[in-house]
Amino acid sequence: MSIILKKCDIFSVVVVKSFIFVYGAEKIMSKEYKALLTADMDFTLLAPGKDVPEGNKEAIKALKDAGIAFTIATGRSSFLVGKFAENLEIDVPIITSNGGSLFDARTRKQFASRDFEDKKIRTLLRYLLDNDADATLYSDEGIFFAPCSSRKFFVEGYNEGVEPAKQSPIIDIGMDFPEQEVIPHFNKVLLIKPNKTLYDIMLSDPELEAIYSGPDLYDVMPKGTSKGDALLSLADYLGIPRSNTFAIGDNENDVSMISMASHGIAMGNATDGAKNAAEYITANYDSLGFAKAVYEFVIPMVESF
Repeated sequence: MSIILKKCDIFSVVVVKSFIFVYGAEKIMSKEYKALLTADMDFTLLAPGKDVPEGNKEAIKALKDAGIAFTIATGRSSFLVGKFAENLEIDVPIITSNGGSLFDARTRKQFASRDFEDKKIRTLLRYLLDNDADATLYSDEGIFFAPCSSRKFFVEGYNEGVEPAKQSPIIDIGMDFPEQEVIPHFNKVLLIKPNKTLYDIMLSDPELEAIYSGPDLYDVMPKGTSKGDALLSLADYLGIPRSNTFAIGDNENDVSMISMASHGIAMGNATDGAKNAAEYITANYDSLGFAKAVYEFVIPMVESF
């Protein structure tokens, strides 16, 4: 697995766990926080394809007023979170690609990434293309679509109403893509409805991390990549004690951060795996379960520190 340093004009390097952070002279966050809450997006903070409900927006403001940093931890590409980060005024790095990337939404720069080795991603791509897999790939250059990908509509929907400079790049790849002399670095492959043979191959490969992330969605990343690992690395970077970390989610790809945070929260609509890993279970996402957890669990807990 390669850790890729991203270019910037003035930079320092901080080695934290499995990530290497590169950041500019200006501090990433705008204030000091005493705790950190990371939240999954779809079916936790909002309904897929919808905006964050006002009740959850108000809860996020209450978190900041209480000295608690808030950020998103999502399986989405870094290019599919910017408008939400701007709307919610998130001022700390965002966890994207299921823990594969840490992204500064204000500068639109991915400043830490856990990428596939070049040989590995070429081999994986060759197999996926030869077997007509419904595959979408995440890179710091954009979102790449295999010929049989059915996911382009989701990205096109995100881009609607977004100014061109902040839209997600959409890039189609052909059958000869793996053989090109130079290809981008990738940190995640999203598979839609993979057949059992394909999924079993991904699951049994010792160099890959394969996990269910939503209805018919399967994420494939370099081994060891998880939201939980990224959460702890981010807390260390921000100088927030790991004992003051919170995470909330609903699906199997959230279990790592729910269990690795000091205080894990599962939505009422969460899978059994997420609920079993949680310290606190809130209401469903469509009943403002996120806001309920903030007011009834997170803020009171932090006030007791």
